[in-house]
Amino acid sequence: MHESIMEQLWRTSHLQGGNLAYVEDLFETYLKDPNGVPEEWRRYFDQLPGIPGDHRPDVPHREIRDQFRYIAQNQRRYSPTQGAPSSISQAEEKQVRVLQLINAYRFRGHQNADLDPLGLLNRPKVKDLDFRYHELDDDDLEVEYQTGSLFFGSERMKLRDIIDGLERTYCSTVGAEYMHIVDTTVKRWFQHRLESVKSHPNYETKTRLNLLERLNASEGLEKYLGSKYPGTKRFGLEGAESLTPCVSELIQRAGSYGAREIVIGMAHRGRLNILVNTLGKNPRELFDEFDGKVTMDEGSGDVKYHQGFSSNVMTPGGEVHLALAFNPSHLEIVTPVVSGSVRARQARREDETGQQVLPIAIHGDAAFAGQGVVMESLQMSLTRGFGIGGTIHIVVNNQIGFTTSHRFDARSTEYCTDVAKMVQAPILHVNGDDPEAVLYVTQLAMDYRNEFGQDVVIDLVCYRRRGHNEADEPSATQPRMYEKIRNHPTTRDLYVKQLVSDSVIQEQDAKKLFEEYRDKLDNGDHVVDALVKEPNTDLYVDWTPYLGHEWTARCKTSVPMKTLQALGRRISTVPEGFTVQRQVKKIMEDRGKMTQGALPLNWGYAETMAYATLLNEGHPIRFTGQDSRRGTFSHRHAVLHNQKDGSEYVPLEHVRDDQPRFEIYDSLLSEAAAVGFEYGYATTTPTTLTIWEAQFGDFVNGAQVVVDQFITSGEHKWGRLCGLTLLLPHGYEGQGPEHSSARLERFLQLSAEHNIQVCVPTTPSQVFHMLRRQVKRPLRKPLIALTPKSLLRHKEAVSSLDDLCEGTFRTVLPPKEMPDPKKVNRLIMCSGKVYYDLLEKQRSEGIEDTLVVRIEQLYPFPHDDLDAVLAPYTGIQTAVWCQEEPMNQGAWYSSQHHMRHALDRTKKKPKLQYAGRKASAAPASGYPSVHAQEQKQLVEDAFSV
Repeated sequence: MHESIMEQLWRTSHLQGGNLAYVEDLFETYLKDPNGVPEEWRRYFDQLPGIPGDHRPDVPHREIRDQFRYIAQNQRRYSPTQGAPSSISQAEEKQVRVLQLINAYRFRGHQNADLDPLGLLNRPKVKDLDFRYHELDDDDLEVEYQTGSLFFGSERMKLRDIIDGLERTYCSTVGAEYMHIVDTTVKRWFQHRLESVKSHPNYETKTRLNLLERLNASEGLEKYLGSKYPGTKRFGLEGAESLTPCVSELIQRAGSYGAREIVIGMAHRGRLNILVNTLGKNPRELFDEFDGKVTMDEGSGDVKYHQGFSSNVMTPGGEVHLALAFNPSHLEIVTPVVSGSVRARQARREDETGQQVLPIAIHGDAAFAGQGVVMESLQMSLTRGFGIGGTIHIVVNNQIGFTTSHRFDARSTEYCTDVAKMVQAPILHVNGDDPEAVLYVTQLAMDYRNEFGQDVVIDLVCYRRRGHNEADEPSATQPRMYEKIRNHPTTRDLYVKQLVSDSVIQEQDAKKLFEEYRDKLDNGDHVVDALVKEPNTDLYVDWTPYLGHEWTARCKTSVPMKTLQALGRRISTVPEGFTVQRQVKKIMEDRGKMTQGALPLNWGYAETMAYATLLNEGHPIRFTGQDSRRGTFSHRHAVLHNQKDGSEYVPLEHVRDDQPRFEIYDSLLSEAAAVGFEYGYATTTPTTLTIWEAQFGDFVNGAQVVVDQFITSGEHKWGRLCGLTLLLPHGYEGQGPEHSSARLERFLQLSAEHNIQVCVPTTPSQVFHMLRRQVKRPLRKPLIALTPKSLLRHKEAVSSLDDLCEGTFRTVLPPKEMPDPKKVNRLIMCSGKVYYDLLEKQRSEGIEDTLVVRIEQLYPFPHDDLDAVLAPYTGIQTAVWCQEEPMNQGAWYSSQHHMRHALDRTKKKPKLQYAGRKASAAPASGYPSVHAQEQKQLVEDAFSV
């Protein structure tokens, strides 16, 4: 009689020999997805006894060890023909329990690992890791069992030896979390890498001495600064000295894999150490900063532990460019900035896999667990618009946040790194006082990123010897911890003791090496041997063409008619057989008519033509936002969707055959990380038009930290140029407090020293010229553009092709039909949508004595352009600023002095008056009737105050 696969397997016992690992894999897959295993296996597993309270397959979350344990306890009841054997020997039962013990170590061994250098982390023992819990006894310790999928030892080993190997692999100074990962290939990869060397490879003497050299540098710099500048804040690395060899190894190993650029982001702790001992900053330059000898030609500068740096180092794979990002005090906000910079560098190199450009993000434990931008950045990591091939995260785990203890207040999770599990990132916990273990997990992390192209986390468990900073007294709040720290030897001292014990080095030789490092510091010599003194300039981006220009620098933004029409035909053409949705079809047909001059140009057409012409001229474009591909208000439709098969067509990708990169992505529902990412991108690629668009302008509130600490002040603090454009839909249409205002007043309050541009364009041609100016002008400043909602389809907010062929962006826009200067005695100045309300009243009532002027650029304020518009109007007696926003918001408080300055140069010097909503705590009314009444009144006031 023909045997089934199941019967054949059962006859040879699925608990014996090589079948063990195969069954483990199948059963593990079944627990997560019953349809992921062959039908015969699924039927078999379905008939196995379930654990009480667990309803398979709807809740496939049980750990495999629990299942096998329960199976073992109940197997005698079943026969092969009914899905399980009719009898099973005691030896086979024991084998099952050994199997579940092995899996328990893989799942939970990290919870019993020796991770805390101070020995204060008192965690309860995990019952699953006691062989007695699995109904094994002392007599079983000398019995040999099949090792199944274990990667150490032989196929059969004594239980005692199995446990010893598992303890060293999973419960020593390395604690690995990887069993939460769904992909079995990844889990097997980690099991092989960890178990084959029991998490502790035997390093050769040269490697161990190099480790000592790195620890000498790490501790040596801190002691030198501590003695030379006692009590000065430096956020030293003392207690976490293993970070230096960790980062150094990542760089060298990445270089061996072909990396050409590495971007590093980190907060304060250890930053000076990394600058000197890894990136090769000259110690003398650092000492000059401590001594106050360094001055900036312009700008405010920043504290030492916020500064960025770049250099080139040599690796086994060639020269690698290192860039340490500038970072403000908001800790984790630099993480997406680094990712954006990496994405830009990968785009420049056409590095689709992320092998040539690598990000390293260094975090503090409290910040990694507590800052929401970390979650946002992780959530980005696997998306097509923001993926960078994986980030290597290093958490410098001091086990405390300023004075907040992780045991009570800093988090609700077991580990500070638990948030990384949301993207199934493997987490490698390691005791910072075991440098060789740190080296091993560093190599493992780099190899994982290279193999799988996803995020990985190193949790460097250490301590903070000096408190939050060197002027802080930590024992006031953590007496027990700091009593322990005072008596705890340094990582270097512990490692020297180990090397001396292993006869690798003599104690006097170790002391000599330490003194040699100090001599280099005294001499002001570079202390990084791998530093390239004459770096390859091809690894850099040249920003010099964008330096030294005034904001009034001119450029040509007009485009010849023939070029416009040729490009217009391309962006309005849909491929043969591509079925678009009905309303979209109408939009594309209208764009064709606009190209022919048969229809006035609307906002969507002019904006799209700005992108098309820039692409045609060789400028790459990156555009992201929560609804940017279609546009929140359905005006853009940069990506067309086939209604029959869901395929996509992007007209702007077909401007010309050899055009530069055009990227447009709908982003995740994030503002802080998304804007930080685009800032990083824009600071790395000056030739690209980089845009982030808010779904509603109000939503930029969620990125206020990025706005404050990077966009508006980055150039002033760090000399960092940035051409990022923010498109913020703004306008009062009665949609309530959260869908009206982009908080114009905040940007104007942050405006100084020509740091940013704040524009409020009101016509399609204005947005065309504004966007082109952002790239064509020879300077790079962030552009804050308050874009419209209702004006996207307003009958008056239109332009012609001639408007795109002529002129440039106009910072001050008078009406198309200028009133007679002899009749004008009233001036109304405004910005944005309210202009069209004023225009409607002026026309309907035939008002001829009023000039209505739009200020299209509120900062830098266009004094000369406004003077030129007002010059013919010498009879102005009344001047009004009209705005939709409440008095305490909008441009009134921030810009009135500029307007008064202009009025003081007119003949009659009229007093500036206000017409608008009264001061309010909220941006707008939530009641449509109240909104309408307020809007009507402010327009009336503009003509009557």
